[in-house]
Amino acid sequence: MCLYGLLTAGKHQRRWTALTVSSVGVAYRQETLTKILTMKKKTTSKLLKKHQHRHTGEKPYGCAQCGKRFAQSGTLDAHKRIHTGKKPYGCDQCGKRFAQLGTLVTHQRIHTGEKPYGCDQCGKLFAHSGNLVAHQRIHTGEKPYGCDQCGKRFAHLGHLVTHQRIHTGEKPYGCDKCGKRFAQLGTLVTHQRIHTGEKPYGCDQCGKLFAHLGTLVSHQRIHTGENHYGCDQCGKRFARSEHLVAHKKIHTGEKPYGCDQCGRKFACLRNLVKHQRIHTGEKPFGCDQCGKRFAQLGNLITHQRIHTGEKPYGCDLCGKRFALSGHLVSHKRIHTGEKPFGCDQCGKRFALSGHLVRHEKIHTGKKPYGCDQCGKRFARSEHQVRHENIHRREAFWL
Repeated sequence: MCLYGLLTAGKHQRRWTALTVSSVGVAYRQETLTKILTMKKKTTSKLLKKHQHRHTGEKPYGCAQCGKRFAQSGTLDAHKRIHTGKKPYGCDQCGKRFAQLGTLVTHQRIHTGEKPYGCDQCGKLFAHSGNLVAHQRIHTGEKPYGCDQCGKRFAHLGHLVTHQRIHTGEKPYGCDKCGKRFAQLGTLVTHQRIHTGEKPYGCDQCGKLFAHLGTLVSHQRIHTGENHYGCDQCGKRFARSEHLVAHKKIHTGEKPYGCDQCGRKFACLRNLVKHQRIHTGEKPFGCDQCGKRFAQLGNLITHQRIHTGEKPYGCDLCGKRFALSGHLVSHKRIHTGEKPFGCDQCGKRFALSGHLVRHEKIHTGKKPYGCDQCGKRFARSEHQVRHENIHRREAFWL
């Protein structure tokens, strides 16, 4: 073969080889593209099927432990961690671990301070979308959750769940110190401060500490003089909404809470609870200094001032200080001359209710205090004590 023939033959072979490789490449690319399209079609079909479960209510994935069913396999996997206790997601700031990735993401906003959800009505920002949704119901007035027992409606599901325990009597939270049980977790946490003595809420005006946030808020109104809540019947104003609610029952005469032991009825639930301790003898509040126990928290707080010497109530006219607010109120009548308690027999008026009670015994002839030595009776306890001292002196000289 001539030189030209050899050169031409080589060029022809290279061209054929290139065409063959090119054809294979096209075929490979087509095959790969077909596979991708098939996979995409399957994925799209799978996602569509998952989505359709929302409309059909179908829940094809079941938990082998408790039988609960789910619309998506991923939700089932997350649920299974309740039984296994597995917490695969950890916070790199504090080390706290979580069963679900979403819970970790939400938790991390504590460290970052991020609040990505904003209210379009008032601009308030929230770390959780659920908190924003709940907040927006303040503006819309929406209450989507209704009690099937009494029909009362709520803006939050948690409030409905808590409310339903009134009907069921369920108290799932128990104190590990005294065994007392509660319908709400927050009430248990607050109760436990009786045992621990913890007072996490402090007044920035006077430094006084409180176990309850609500008590601090109420206390701060002493400094501000703020009384938000007014009675539409008589105009009297109150620092706390529950005090207004209780006050309104004076006008209506409503007493919806009855004692099942003696039948006595009360306008406020807390007064019924306090009253029932007369029958049960329960004294849940104990002094950590001397061990003395009390049926009412207020009595414990008052008692503790014996140990601390605290006198938080001061007269703004003379500066004299008192351990009890009632003593301050009575003292101020010295300055004002006020005598709010009147005798309905003779019209005489008194600054203290105790003085009126003592005076009325003149009209009734009632003598409730008796000497256990001779049986003589007295209208006033101090007269009984003075009389009994006569017997003691006589016995001493015998």
